[in-house]
Amino acid sequence: MASAETVMAVYSDRGKRGLPLEGVYRQLYSRDLYLRAYGRIHRNDGAMTPGVTAETVDAMSLEKIDGIIGALRREAYRWPPARRTHIPKKDGKKRPLGLPTWSSKLVQEALRLLLDAYYEPRFSDHSHGFRQGRGCHTALREITQKWRGVKWFIEGDIKGCFDNICHEVLLETLSETVQDNRLLRLVSNMLKAGYMEDWRYNDTISGTPQGGVISPLLSNIYLDKLDRFVEENLLPIHNRGNRRRNDPRYKAIINAARRAGDRGDHEEARRLRKQAQAMPSRDPEDPDFRRLWYVRYADDWLLGFSGPRHEAEEIKRRIGQFLRETLRLELSEAKTLITHARHHAARFLGYEVVALHADEKHDQRGQRIINGLVRLKVPNDVIAKQCRRYMRDGKAVHRPERLHDADFSIVSQYGAEYRGLVQYYLLAFNAHRLWRVHQVMRTSLLGTLANKHKTKIAPIYRRLRMEVEDRGRTQTALVVTRERGEGQKPLVAMFGGISLAWKEDAILSDRPPRVFSGVRSEVVQRLLAQKCEHCGSEEGPFEVHHVRRLADLDRPGRKDQPLWVKRMASRRRKTLVVCTRCHQDIHRDRSGWRERIRHRKAG
Repeated sequence: MASAETVMAVYSDRGKRGLPLEGVYRQLYSRDLYLRAYGRIHRNDGAMTPGVTAETVDAMSLEKIDGIIGALRREAYRWPPARRTHIPKKDGKKRPLGLPTWSSKLVQEALRLLLDAYYEPRFSDHSHGFRQGRGCHTALREITQKWRGVKWFIEGDIKGCFDNICHEVLLETLSETVQDNRLLRLVSNMLKAGYMEDWRYNDTISGTPQGGVISPLLSNIYLDKLDRFVEENLLPIHNRGNRRRNDPRYKAIINAARRAGDRGDHEEARRLRKQAQAMPSRDPEDPDFRRLWYVRYADDWLLGFSGPRHEAEEIKRRIGQFLRETLRLELSEAKTLITHARHHAARFLGYEVVALHADEKHDQRGQRIINGLVRLKVPNDVIAKQCRRYMRDGKAVHRPERLHDADFSIVSQYGAEYRGLVQYYLLAFNAHRLWRVHQVMRTSLLGTLANKHKTKIAPIYRRLRMEVEDRGRTQTALVVTRERGEGQKPLVAMFGGISLAWKEDAILSDRPPRVFSGVRSEVVQRLLAQKCEHCGSEEGPFEVHHVRRLADLDRPGRKDQPLWVKRMASRRRKTLVVCTRCHQDIHRDRSGWRERIRHRKAG
């Protein structure tokens, strides 16, 4: 059987050429495919979280892969139900989240690798969610770089999109390109596997498995029909005309200014030209000119339209009708809005999208250079919300829950929170307003350190202050270093040091672009070596012992630690390939190491 790398390259080529996908199910017999899947998802936060069984990534082995392949060969593989829990949303409500078993995650990732290789070249360029090399920033950059002269924004939101995806429509969509009935049955059984909540079984009548690694891809396959509908039915109709016709009123004033200049009345000529600069040079109501732009990220989409409002209403109606009749989804009326681009901002992916208009800004030729440009802004409520996390009674305060952490950890936590916010909003032309967040967070950070050391803020600031360079600008940062062993560079924790200047080319992608490579991940190579890294035995079977975090390994160098803990801590690894006997001994450890960890965390 061909390697997973070769198969994915072939499927990618078939996707580019628009050919149907065949023989996918038998590719699930490849051990190499599951090793590749394991290497990709074993670091995920949920890998150590159990589903309806106690199974996690811990004790991963080649024998487990062979067992899955054997069940798939006999078509006897059964998807266990997911364990459902609820996580909070930004609006205070809760979102259901499914937690599949580890084996389910592994099979889903193997299936996702095959389907993603085929469908990725087929997806629309207007789709940016959950795709390689794409993300929120690529969607936002498409708006700022390609949209011009927008008059209306049509903000779209699909009501409970992922929970209401119709299984029949999804399977029908897959069957249009996937000619493999066994694979379609496997996907159908996965969709109908159900979930356990409060230890009660519930059927899944609709929706993709929330929390499953394949769910984002399935939702993109489903919503690709919406992209095609917009591209094939709406964009051709509402994109016509090379340019707007000249506005006769503007032309008349310009001609009057020229005649005034010819007869020597230069003051009148200047007055008329200034009047003309406040008017559009081309007819904004030209019936022969229309422009429509579209972008989608997951279930959020945005349309920019240049034309009359009644046509914008018709566009919204047609999309709602398509979603209802074809995809069996409903638009959220509260969140699907039509806003005037010149007077109001649209909300998309946490930004405010605005159309600029300023008659007084001109280039060296005297022509307006701002009007019609679409730009992004940091919303005021985002700044206020971020500041409130570090304030009390309108003033920045220290964070008492962090007083017991080391200085390095405190600065690192504050720095990560600030850096994540700033790097996301650098596409906004008013990103400099995040300086307010910087001031509040810096005061809170210094207050936390001063409270911990029972001193004042000023000496803490003088001790940690450092000048750093970012994008050619000198920035003030707070820096703490932690020395390490001989020959190792010190660890550096930094707060600030980021320029708040507008960065038009900022890019954050959901998944960095990958190329098909035969290089296996490090943990897979160690597993294939089939040698116990604890006792040195070459008699299998072998399993991979996983820990959730390196911090769970206690402090390296302590004499009372078990040998396996010392080895993992010294190598800075969260995995250890061991024989079955050693793995059982690790889990039966009686040294009291685990109790000390729990006691320290509780304290």
